[in-house]
Amino acid sequence: MEQLDREIVELLVKDGRMSYTDLGKATGLSTSAVHQRVRRLEQRGVIKGYTALIDAESVGLAMTAFISVKPFDPSAPDDIAERLAGIEEIEACHSVAGDENYILKVRVATPTELELLLARVRSVAGVSTRTTVVLSTPYEARPPRL
Repeated sequence: MEQLDREIVELLVKDGRMSYTDLGKATGLSTSAVHQRVRRLEQRGVIKGYTALIDAESVGLAMTAFISVKPFDPSAPDDIAERLAGIEEIEACHSVAGDENYILKVRVATPTELELLLARVRSVAGVSTRTTVVLSTPYEARPPRL
């Protein structure tokens, strides 16, 4: 990836709503040149989309947890991610090396909702779980170093 593309990506990571005009001023490119570069970055899959970052607590999702899952039957097909895809409380699903097969990041309102979610995850995916509840989050969603 060219240096100018890296600069554009870094600027958009900091402010996904930055206009093409402002991107151009920051990089020394014309508005149309920036627009073309952003479009190419999107087409190549470097930029996958734009999203709003939400304060989960302010929308009633005060509890964050990480759920590690592993199948009861290790010889069964690995379709856990697909089975869990419809559960909206799961914010992220990571395939991992180690004792577990996947780690899920979930957000719910209460411990009772977490308990119900755990039962649903176990039932839907046929897995055992190990859960870690988040007490606080000093930082999150940090952009990758380009």
